[in-house]
Amino acid sequence: MATSSSPTTPNAELELFYESLALKLHNFYTGCERIFRLIAMEMNGGLPAGADWHKHLLDRMSDERQGRPAVLSASTASALQEFLGFRQVVRSVYGYELDPERIALLLSHYPDVWRALEQDLRQFGAWLRALADQLETSPDWDPP
Repeated sequence: MATSSSPTTPNAELELFYESLALKLHNFYTGCERIFRLIAMEMNGGLPAGADWHKHLLDRMSDERQGRPAVLSASTASALQEFLGFRQVVRSVYGYELDPERIALLLSHYPDVWRALEQDLRQFGAWLRALADQLETSPDWDPP
């Protein structure tokens, strides 16, 4: 998409279309990461450190850690790696530099990744509910 067009040409409209799709894909992963951040901060004592903390955070979500089960299956985490990488690209290049083929590929994967993510998060939510029920019925539980 490295062509420069006036705002009313078909190429310019196509560039804007792909930029819009890229931002939607960016926002999808950003929303996922917000969930992962909350889990890491509330259940694992904080976020990973370092320049590549985003990648480490996603990796952590597919591991059992400190008494919690994996939040994501290995396949969901692997699929989300591509969205994480793309988000970093969107944040660091101009819209006209985005690769329409990569956007189309991610867009084609999006429905399946969304369904897998939703399933994984529902399973994790069920584990959290079971934990809460267990804590509430425990004779040693002292609510805050």
